[in-house]
Amino acid sequence: MMEKAILTCALTGVLTNPKQHPVPVTPAQMAAEARDAFNAGASIMHVHLRMQEEGFGHMPSWDPDVAETIVNAIREACPGVIINLTTGVVGKDISGPLACIRRVKPEIAACNAGSLNYLKIKEDGNWAWPPMVFDNPVSKVQQFLDVMGECGTHPEFECFDVGIVRCVTMYLKNGMLKPEMGTPEYNLVMGVASGMPCDAELLQLLPQWMAPGSVWQTTLIGRAEIWPVHQKTAELGGMLRTGLEDTFYLPDGSRASGNGVLIDSLAACARHAGRTIASPDEARTLLGLAKP
Repeated sequence: MMEKAILTCALTGVLTNPKQHPVPVTPAQMAAEARDAFNAGASIMHVHLRMQEEGFGHMPSWDPDVAETIVNAIREACPGVIINLTTGVVGKDISGPLACIRRVKPEIAACNAGSLNYLKIKEDGNWAWPPMVFDNPVSKVQQFLDVMGECGTHPEFECFDVGIVRCVTMYLKNGMLKPEMGTPEYNLVMGVASGMPCDAELLQLLPQWMAPGSVWQTTLIGRAEIWPVHQKTAELGGMLRTGLEDTFYLPDGSRASGNGVLIDSLAACARHAGRTIASPDEARTLLGLAKP
């Protein structure tokens, strides 16, 4: 029998404009969306922070006061929920994410595990945005791990490409993840245009490159085409994540009204694979987290 499925909800994302898409920004909005996802079975909330000033809700924030207010609102709305805080930032200055980790002490934080040429091309051959590098050298990864260890935070290693999966396995062999930081966890990010495609056949190959005894999940970026890969994740024993950061579309191609209905569909994938949904405390056990 396969392990219970941990469901994670990625509530809002990095730059999506709330004037164009139904993404939450304010603490009250984040809490309401988290509650809907929690009631649908999500035990983990992946939290991005937005600027709270009027007209700036499409921009990220690394203000620890904003982090604390939003995280407290989610925790109050969802008793027992696990917070997974974003940390992704371009460049050497990671003081903002580190300050937020130290302030809210999330049980989990994303740890982007390798660098990626972050690209997207238009149909006419022009770049959708200026080519950039999402830089995550080993020294930067180590800085994040040091502070996560200091704060009792479990790192979720974000893997945008196959080589990054293999890098994480080397990090583990090197001892960069301390035993008290929980079970090794890989997050396979598929669907970014210059990273791994969202492909079920590729997905089946990836667990062989992971460390024995680790936990893995998928983050799938796209439209209705992501749902068969969610189903394959559930069948292969992976953990499941979706939310308005990753998609606006339900399995039938219709637009999602919010995070709750997306998590409903994700839970259905788990059940179709014969798996039950992990409670927050069951998720803590699977991930090796200390009970609160």
